[in-house]
Amino acid sequence: MAITDRDNITITGQLEQWTTINQHPPFSEVEALRLVNDWQNGTREISEFHQAVVYMIVAFHRLKRNQEDDHIVDLLLKETGKLIEKPVVLQELKSIKTYLNFYSELEKLPLAEWAIRETDFDPAKLKKIRELSVEMDEFLNKNSLIQEEFDDSRLSQVVSQILDRIYRLLDMLKEAGDAIENKKTGLPVQQLNKQVKEIVKWKSELSTLLPDAFKQANQEDPLKILDDLIGMKEIKQYIHQYYHYLKYQKERKELGFQMVDEPGLHMIISGNPGTGKTTIARLLAAIYHELGLLETNQVTEVNRAHLVGSYVGQSEENTVNYVRQSVGGILFIDEAYSLKREGQSGNDYGQAVIDTLVSSMTSKEYADRFAVILAGYPEEMRQFLWANPGLRSRFPEPNHITLPDFKTDELLQIAEKTALNNDYFFTEQALRKFEGLIEKSRVDETFGNARTVRDLVLRAIFRKGAYKQRTAGENWLDHMRIDTEDLEDLNDESEEQQPMQRLDNLIGLENVKEEVKKLSSFVRIQQQRKQQGLPTVPIQLHAIFSGNPGTGKTTVANIYSQVLNECGLLKRGHLVVASRSDLVAGFVGQTSIKTKQKVREALGGVLFIDEAYSLYRGDKDFGKEAIDTLVDEMTKHNENLVVILAGYTREMEQFISSNPGLESRFKKYFYFPDYQAEDLMKITKSHLEEYHYQLDEEADHYLNEQYQEHEIDGNARFAVNLVDEAVQFQALRIIEEQQSTAEVNQLLTKEDFAQAWSTIRGKRP
Repeated sequence: MAITDRDNITITGQLEQWTTINQHPPFSEVEALRLVNDWQNGTREISEFHQAVVYMIVAFHRLKRNQEDDHIVDLLLKETGKLIEKPVVLQELKSIKTYLNFYSELEKLPLAEWAIRETDFDPAKLKKIRELSVEMDEFLNKNSLIQEEFDDSRLSQVVSQILDRIYRLLDMLKEAGDAIENKKTGLPVQQLNKQVKEIVKWKSELSTLLPDAFKQANQEDPLKILDDLIGMKEIKQYIHQYYHYLKYQKERKELGFQMVDEPGLHMIISGNPGTGKTTIARLLAAIYHELGLLETNQVTEVNRAHLVGSYVGQSEENTVNYVRQSVGGILFIDEAYSLKREGQSGNDYGQAVIDTLVSSMTSKEYADRFAVILAGYPEEMRQFLWANPGLRSRFPEPNHITLPDFKTDELLQIAEKTALNNDYFFTEQALRKFEGLIEKSRVDETFGNARTVRDLVLRAIFRKGAYKQRTAGENWLDHMRIDTEDLEDLNDESEEQQPMQRLDNLIGLENVKEEVKKLSSFVRIQQQRKQQGLPTVPIQLHAIFSGNPGTGKTTVANIYSQVLNECGLLKRGHLVVASRSDLVAGFVGQTSIKTKQKVREALGGVLFIDEAYSLYRGDKDFGKEAIDTLVDEMTKHNENLVVILAGYTREMEQFISSNPGLESRFKKYFYFPDYQAEDLMKITKSHLEEYHYQLDEEADHYLNEQYQEHEIDGNARFAVNLVDEAVQFQALRIIEEQQSTAEVNQLLTKEDFAQAWSTIRGKRP
């Protein structure tokens, strides 16, 4: 339950029950930060006592998260002291902070590896003595009175023992140093080493006195690291089982049992981008090493660029070199399917890598001395393994791991963790907005999961620091808060004008404008009905755009995609323009692949297929495969793709009516009429004004007559081309007449347009 969903009575009751750091606080660090944010913004009233408890909760979590000296913890404890007098938890937190600082400083002393040997030369002995003496002096200057700050008698006693021994050791070091300088014999080497070991022993005793809540988890335990990962429930369960299986088999082997069909350590890890393939590979390396199955936990990470050479023999050499580097650990090959690319011959250098790898995995020299993990996207890895049976046989089915995409709530946890690791937190409103950004980014299998979420968080942090005006009165929380304004336009490629404004600015096309506005209104009302719990009418978005060339079909398609994006029906709102050549291949099987690739490119937006009727040229034509694939993909990606088929009116009617599969999916028809003379004149002047050109009176009259008297092929396209051509004739005229001025350079004459008209219509002037 979110903090905002709990009433103040519940919150204050939970705060009052937290009376010692040996209990876990009632709120997480982010929840506590949001409470602070609420009362600072005036959206929640809370007493000073309860404010103090919240400050202590934040300090508690920060001390757990960062056990180095933390000035924010000092600030929080200071604020707490202003609000209430000496609560138990405050004294405990101060004591813990002092302890952590003391222990951190103690850890920096080079005691564990320090020792003097009888055989060392005097200069070497003196150097070691002087260096340790300097560090111990600095330590005592910082910590000589520290035991007075501990309430715990046992803790104070251990600290006192450590300090006494450090003072004693410092005296011994001074005496030993003086003795060496004065050339005296009988240096107490054993006593010095013994005293150092005593301090190390007491330091170990000190580490056991820290409350359990603050003891750092053993970061060397791969299963603990695995369990701390967000999501991956089934993968965690599998790896736990796999760990115990490997441990069991190792114990059997030590007892003398043998297993002929041992699956081995080689693994396939497949998953979409950002699902944790590399992380799991590193954890497997740690597990193999912990169980003694591999000598090290080293992971050598490579891809095609590392392995595939540019000439005969280089690929084999590269592969063997990386195998040698991986001995004792794991060779991790990312995007392994790229070793054998589509359409490559059997002599491809990538195939040489595969053959060399298989040979190394089975050779006497390297077999069982290293493990191979191949990683990549699920479908590509499946096809890659089936195309390479020799390689596939080295990776038995139980050794295949498929990582799922993260769920939305898991991605939000990753976002909050990423923010907190960088000392930021999301307000609840910002987190809800961030969820929308995730959904907008999640279009197809190329979505980067955790990688995309971390990128969005870091971009929000950048935006907060780069664009927000700072004021002198900001407090510590202002530097941590990610608010809704920090998430503006993170993954938008916004246009200068809104799509409906762009539509209104188009010349002509009144019927088309009306249809688009009607559809936009219908979509918005259906969304409102859904929010109100009312039944909704199914929305048909696929459309037919029919009309002659230059009537604005592509322009309106672009606006149409942005309107649907603005309504929330398309996540990206981009336009992908395609024709027959983008979808149809020249041999069996490839048309389906090309069509699917183009559909994937358009997911989250609009796929605009121009001259769509050219796809069908009879049942034996490959275009039929493109149509069938398109229909299948439209069904598969129903809510994530809009298709617009465009072309001449008569041809489009014949094309749709002859394909029942298409006819049932395209309910919206937009007819684009030819432009009238008045509209063509407006388009001409609009294009001229864009580049600061003007017509003289004769040119204006001439163009009006021409548009009235002639049937124009190309519509708006003709008008734009006419202007472009006239501008070139104007430039030629000005240079020849040598009359260049700012006024002359802006004016186009009848002569310029007459020459341009004749050129475009294929006539001589």
